[in-house]
Amino acid sequence: MSGASRAWLRALELTAPLADGKAPSMPGRVDAWAAAWGDAPALVMDGRTLSYAALATRVNQAARWAVAVGVQKGQVVAIVLPTGLDYLPLWLGITRVGGVAALLNPALSPVALQHGLDAVRPLVVLEQWPALDGFAGAPLAEPAPALADRALHLFTSGTTGTPKAANLTHGRIMEWALWFAGLMDAQPTDRMYDPLPLYHSVGGIVAVGAMLARGGSVLLRDRFSTTRFWDDVVAGECTILAYIGELCRYLLAAPDHPLQGAHHLRLACGNGMQGSVWTGFQARFAIPRILEFYAATEGSLSLYNVDGKPGAIGRIPGYLSHRFPVELLVLNEDEPLRDGAGRCVLAGPDEPGEAVSRLTGTPDLYTDPAATERKLLRDVRAPGDVWFRSGDLMRRDRAGHFYFLDRLGDTFRWKGENVATTDVQSVLGGCPGVRAVVAYGVLVPGQEGRVGMAALVTGPDFSLPTVHARVMAELPPHARPAFLRLSPSLEQTGTFKPLKAAYQAEGWADVPCYVRTGQGYVPLTPALETEILAGSLRL
Repeated sequence: MSGASRAWLRALELTAPLADGKAPSMPGRVDAWAAAWGDAPALVMDGRTLSYAALATRVNQAARWAVAVGVQKGQVVAIVLPTGLDYLPLWLGITRVGGVAALLNPALSPVALQHGLDAVRPLVVLEQWPALDGFAGAPLAEPAPALADRALHLFTSGTTGTPKAANLTHGRIMEWALWFAGLMDAQPTDRMYDPLPLYHSVGGIVAVGAMLARGGSVLLRDRFSTTRFWDDVVAGECTILAYIGELCRYLLAAPDHPLQGAHHLRLACGNGMQGSVWTGFQARFAIPRILEFYAATEGSLSLYNVDGKPGAIGRIPGYLSHRFPVELLVLNEDEPLRDGAGRCVLAGPDEPGEAVSRLTGTPDLYTDPAATERKLLRDVRAPGDVWFRSGDLMRRDRAGHFYFLDRLGDTFRWKGENVATTDVQSVLGGCPGVRAVVAYGVLVPGQEGRVGMAALVTGPDFSLPTVHARVMAELPPHARPAFLRLSPSLEQTGTFKPLKAAYQAEGWADVPCYVRTGQGYVPLTPALETEILAGSLRL
């Protein structure tokens, strides 16, 4: 049996007990974990350790605190706090008594925070850590919540619009935890390095849940840092890394570190790693295995690259196609193309299409029913069926590997062609001196479609002529950015995703930038702006 087959089998075996809906939820397992692993470290941060026994005590204290402040089944507590040892026990305690925890980024602007709070209507908003020490830590007598009960509200990133509050059940949480524990072959001897925010599905659910479900431990960090990364990983004797693609790109772009060859990492698990970063990252840092995946927090679409194919986000073995019903749909503009019978047209091998997954039961994706309805697609393969729209463009090769291409909201049309911002970012990101990049389309009066633009964070070895030469050589005419702006940093979410909507809104005319001419990229002057608006400068 191949290594990939063994990984699939482990995941299937661990998640099989969830099928009847009667298995314990995560807050219902904490006391059993304490009995099994006792003084073994569960969470570690800043030199402090929370053992499995201490974790159970803290969860029970948080549960009693929740009762004391009046939390009842289905009521929401908003957690607007940074990463800390009490973060996980806090939401586990709230959900232990039937409450729902809404996990919000503490760095949100007041307007964005208020939007998030309005979406979940919390009974309590926590912007400071509650005092839990005065509450008893003994196990509660009340039954723990069932897998079907709602547990969390997680928020979408909001990179192209306003974040939405996704609904997450206890069953979904346990499925993630046990599935990834199987794919990673998590063991009590494993320690995961987790520098991702705990309000995020990867850092706060997948990474932590997979380790705790198998008796491993998690080394938490309040934020990612390239300078301290290898010190942490080596000193913490970490064996697994939880990543977001940009994190790996930052490490690859950083200077050599004296400890980068002294680590014990056996696996890096995460999503969003581009193929060009993958090969360099794995080779330079000698990472034996990379487990890339794709998952929609609010939907049923999940893909796993168990085969280790660089750049791919997953492949579904034939014997699991019933469990992961995923299709790619041909689009007409941003809407699925339908045939004469009204069914959606499926994309062929290597043909771009929007990824969709079939839903069963009553969809309950977001707190806003209208937002849920906008993500549903009906009559896809048969009359009456319901599918989840990912909003992501992908392609599937003849071997069945899926590749992420772009977000529908990020792809734009120019000169009658679709421009994938990921392609543009890949070329620009490979130029010397480019530390970070985000590509997007902007409106120009009198022009049909959107014109390409990119914001760059650059270093001392950056060269505009080099960028221009790369753009002309490696991108087709319709994908070559007409405008470049240089920024000291990029506006990003807590998981390094650029806030494209903000850059698109700023446009090109009112910001210092460069425009591509026959002589290369030159500063945009009032005279050149006049030529652009008059249509005499060809973009």
